[in-house]
Amino acid sequence: MDPYKAAQLKLENDKASKDKYKHDSRERLNKIGKKKIQTTMVGALSVIEKHFGFLWGLDKQGVLTDEEKCMRELFELVRAEIFDNGNSQMRNFTTELDQYDVKWLRYHIDLLVKPEGPKNGRKEN
Repeated sequence: MDPYKAAQLKLENDKASKDKYKHDSRERLNKIGKKKIQTTMVGALSVIEKHFGFLWGLDKQGVLTDEEKCMRELFELVRAEIFDNGNSQMRNFTTELDQYDVKWLRYHIDLLVKPEGPKNGRKEN
């Protein structure tokens, strides 16, 4: 293969590799961002249930009172609204992310390797 075509092919491969890396970086950030929003929603609901669950008989065995049934319905409305808002924010995050070039700065560690010296401070013969 002539050197010009080889250089051109290398440039095309490098560009394709960089484009794939950017795409993969964007997808990685999108996945992580969505997961964090979802974790926030579920965590908020968990805290509400933990501190206010007694109002709708969360751990209660048996039949719920009319007031507990009413509170349960209210909680279900709050829960649905939290999930609706969170899901909307996840879609907004994806739309906003499309406005940016994303490049993941991977972790990079340089380890220095020192030659092994003489043991016990003595010179070896």
